[in-house]
Amino acid sequence: MWGFSPRMIPHIVAALGAGGALRWFAANMPRYLVSMRVLGGQRVHLAGTVISLHNGCLYCAYGHGYALELLYLRDRDRLFPLDARALESWLGLPPRELGARIQEVLRSAGMHAEAVWADTALALVRGEQAPVDAAEHRLAHLVRMFGTMNRIAVAAGCHEPDEAQNPVNKDAAVKRRNAALRATAV
Repeated sequence: MWGFSPRMIPHIVAALGAGGALRWFAANMPRYLVSMRVLGGQRVHLAGTVISLHNGCLYCAYGHGYALELLYLRDRDRLFPLDARALESWLGLPPRELGARIQEVLRSAGMHAEAVWADTALALVRGEQAPVDAAEHRLAHLVRMFGTMNRIAVAAGCHEPDEAQNPVNKDAAVKRRNAALRATAV
């Protein structure tokens, strides 16, 4: 689906068992794919990045952050202001500082509506808020789904980043352009 085999799959099977992993994927992936369609890839990957950073999972934070970078470039024709490779330094930040950094990046990106979305994701993952509408119920599902993946990845020591966790990962032109723009942005 994303043009590569995620390194997490064997860890999910090891943690949940073959049948448990199959049941988990069957219960979560269809809903995840609908959320991608309903909420949009940028919002889902923003949520995945925020949730995973909060939970201390570099593997997932990078995969979603890189997907957000590529989608942003493809859709807005400009470089996202945060390089997913920098996310490692954000692991372990206190929740308030993490939220402030995310807000600054989103303001720089012109993603003002997504700033509220990121705050809601953090409030849901910290248990400070309950979902109030259909979009927030979808976000609460992402909190649970990514939370499971984050726990498994952290427990398995799966820290080495993979690729973008989105079909945009197969778009070689967008990936090349992102890399070229990143190289000149340094």
